Amino acid sequence: MPQALAASTWPFGTAASAPRKISLVYAGGIRNGADVAKALAMGADAVAIGQGVLIALGCNSETYVRGGEHVPALDDYARLGTAPGFCHHCHTGKCPVGIATQDAELEMRLEPAVGAKRLKNYLKTVTMELTTIARACGKQDVHHLEKEDLVALTVEAAAMAGVPLAGTSWIPGAAPPQRP
Repeated sequence: MPQALAASTWPFGTAASAPRKISLVYAGGIRNGADVAKALAMGADAVAIGQGVLIALGCNSETYVRGGEHVPALDDYARLGTAPGFCHHCHTGKCPVGIATQDAELEMRLEPAVGAKRLKNYLKTVTMELTTIARACGKQDVHHLEKEDLVALTVEAAAMAGVPLAGTSWIPGAAPPQRP
């Protein structure tokens, strides 16, 4: 289900609204700061990032790093019947780049220092994108983002999320405002 459609059905309001007894954590489809901003604006208190972290570590990469050198992993992908960018074999424990495995030999393909640097860069970029979007909306805190800060770029997205089409105040499918 698209993020905008799922979030538009949340009956909780935004994080900035009245306190509630539950926390809403959005998980799934978070790739960048814009995705985080959308989730927070639609009412999430926090987001969980999964696949983006794996990709940042080197998941689905053609190579892994050993001793500072890039080593090809193409033969290992071929043995799994797949290719870099299309793997999704985490459940097998035979990750060609050593991320999703408990095999001691494969684990050695993920150098912690390299993975940490990549992950730091990814999270820093997500954070910078998120804060830039919040500031562009006139917010000093990312948790102050609200549904009114959102616009859609297509009529379909506007209708699903219940937010205005960019550059207009029109929300497709919503009742037109009553004029006095």
